[in-house]
Amino acid sequence: MSSKNFGTLSLLVGNKWVESETADKRDIFNPADGRPIARIPFSTRDEVGSSTRAAADAFESWKEIPISDRVQYLFRLKQVMEAHSEELATLNTLNHGKTLEESKGDVRRTIENVEAAIAVGYSLSKGSNLDQIAKGIDTQTSKEPLGVFAIVCPFNFPLMIPFWFLPYAIVLGDTVVVKPSDLTPVPMQRMAELMVDEVKLPPGVFNMVHGGAEVVEWLIRDGEVKGVTFVGSTPVAKAVYRIAGDAGKRAIANGGAKNSIVVTGEAELDAALPPIASSFFGNTGQRCLAGANLIAVGPIKDELVGKFARTAKALKVGNGLSPQTEMGPVVSKKAKERIESFLQKGVEEGARLATDGRGVLVGEYPDGFYMGATVFDDVSPDMAIAKEEIFGPVASTIHLENLDAAIETINKGTKFGNMASIFTTSGREAREFRRRVRAGNIGINIGVAAPTAYFPFGGMRESFYGIIHPQIDSVDFFTDRKITISRW
Repeated sequence: MSSKNFGTLSLLVGNKWVESETADKRDIFNPADGRPIARIPFSTRDEVGSSTRAAADAFESWKEIPISDRVQYLFRLKQVMEAHSEELATLNTLNHGKTLEESKGDVRRTIENVEAAIAVGYSLSKGSNLDQIAKGIDTQTSKEPLGVFAIVCPFNFPLMIPFWFLPYAIVLGDTVVVKPSDLTPVPMQRMAELMVDEVKLPPGVFNMVHGGAEVVEWLIRDGEVKGVTFVGSTPVAKAVYRIAGDAGKRAIANGGAKNSIVVTGEAELDAALPPIASSFFGNTGQRCLAGANLIAVGPIKDELVGKFARTAKALKVGNGLSPQTEMGPVVSKKAKERIESFLQKGVEEGARLATDGRGVLVGEYPDGFYMGATVFDDVSPDMAIAKEEIFGPVASTIHLENLDAAIETINKGTKFGNMASIFTTSGREAREFRRRVRAGNIGINIGVAAPTAYFPFGGMRESFYGIIHPQIDSVDFFTDRKITISRW
């Protein structure tokens, strides 16, 4: 499949495939071999408007469909995704580069959100009522859908992250316009085809446009759109949140991360190393829950760094479709260049390279965007590599004397608050860490603290802008409460 080309991708407007009239079309690559596999059109403003109007028209009838009937579409969606799970995982790897096993995990988490949205349809979509709040007066609350929502997708989880929002919106009676990543749109393009051909959603409930920042701003400012969801870097999350606020729209905007993993002298080191390595180097370090800073507390540092560096160096880098591959390429040539610039910056700042991921060659694929796992030692918390988001397979090891210093570094050393984890067998250390660290997702002997779909996906400080978090909490984002007070 690595040589397959999908041609120029189409837009989906009201269940009709539309060839964009834009002159701005750009190549989409397979990161494993560096070759184009598709072309993406950057939609025109009129095309964006057509998609939101189609969604608005569909909303008027979709919201009137009984929720028990809307849920049936999600049951069908789950069945379709189960039947096509291997295909979707393969496309995910082909366009993103991650290993096939990682893509299979992505698809499973995607389906999990569909299952959680089915539960929402039957339970959390309900309102409440209280009789006789005063003599002869009753009060009732009901949750009502709002209309059209824009879902703006990141490159690193082309299917999973859109489904943090999409199934909840549609089961609650809203309609959506999805804008996939302009780097990894192929998996969602196939998902859109399945939505039309096999799930058979009514026209306009699910729409899709392509493009970049300009298209996102058009969507947010469009008069039909009630709110936007976004996952990506912090600078863009800030911009999305600001534009949404200016336009009077709701927003969920998840930003970047600089996640710390703390290892204390109480940790079972040999058991901890595999999940730690997976956190830093799984998905080639391109996830918002990836480990970035490895904080060694006390005298464990030399043993930890030695074993961790050997583990990193032994990882087999290659095409994600190969079963032997343990770490795939990064998503683009530009991403590779950015990550390599951070490695050079770390050396200039005085950090020591315990393993150097530059210069990795995969013989069959000389043009692929490959990097090896990198481990920096002797990193101080004030270095750029310890503070700024790198978003690649790079670990910065920081040595601190005690847990108090580690917690202070996490809370004050960076502006982010997405995830933090601790490896320890001490209940006291785990409790102190859980209570005091200012991060939205906490791991205790867990390398990637990823909440399942029936919990919210946390985020604090500059890792999140908004009030309501993704996944199951988004019920209150996609609806508003109507209060009815009655006397008969």
